[in-house]
Amino acid sequence: MDKASEVIFSLEPVSFHYKKDLDPEAVPQFGLVAEQVAKVDSDLVARDAEGKPYTVRYEEVNAMLLNEFLKEHQAFVEEQRKVQEQGATIARQQEQIDALTAGLQKVSAQLQAGRPGPQVVLNN
Repeated sequence: MDKASEVIFSLEPVSFHYKKDLDPEAVPQFGLVAEQVAKVDSDLVARDAEGKPYTVRYEEVNAMLLNEFLKEHQAFVEEQRKVQEQGATIARQQEQIDALTAGLQKVSAQLQAGRPGPQVVLNN
């Protein structure tokens, strides 16, 4: 399926109510408009005897949604791996910084110890 499922990004979900004779309680519904879906990808609709879009083939849309979800999940897993790798790199670099700082302090202390104290010059 690979990139074929990317067509779902062009679909526009809608909310609607069925006519009162079909649903007297007017429960809100959510879905896709077959005519709009047909403009995006005609394979995602079933047609009536006259060839007009009749209904959305939601089983196809669901498979595409699953494919896109799995692709996003894989990308997320890869990003998590990179974050862990970067965390390990940062920890190693911090250890190196700490070791270099300690070494610099040691050398600095040795230099201070080896310096003669301030000398006083007398002008007579």
